[in-house]
Amino acid sequence: MLFSKKRTLPAGSAAAESSQQITTKRRGDAAEALAAEYLAARGLRLLQRNFKTPGRGGGEIDLIMRAPDGTLVFVEVRQRASSSHGGAGASITGVKQRRIIFAARHYLQRLASVPPCRFDVVLVQGASKADDRPTIEWLQSAFDAS
Repeated sequence: MLFSKKRTLPAGSAAAESSQQITTKRRGDAAEALAAEYLAARGLRLLQRNFKTPGRGGGEIDLIMRAPDGTLVFVEVRQRASSSHGGAGASITGVKQRRIIFAARHYLQRLASVPPCRFDVVLVQGASKADDRPTIEWLQSAFDAS
């Protein structure tokens, strides 16, 4: 039987940062999947995940969904382990909103006609332990494009 020693990467090293990014990406993907499932259970239909504008400095939309009434819903998913530092909602700054709006405009240019739209936010908080269920809060029309 072989035993391996758990290796700790030096803080600030490229390998440690890469490892942290993978873990953060995995948690973000899981939160987006949970949010998509949550919204689908409430009647929204997933159209696209992780829509990105071309080039640097653009924006990204986590989920693009269609509401039962035909409204196109651009969804930002924010995940945090706890509500300290303002929780997930506090991390949606004006800069982040402008990037999402920029990406939404880019997405809408591809359509023949523009349907009614809104910007929602899904906050996923908690689930610090594997057996915990996170708290999900859906903020409809959380911000607008004006």
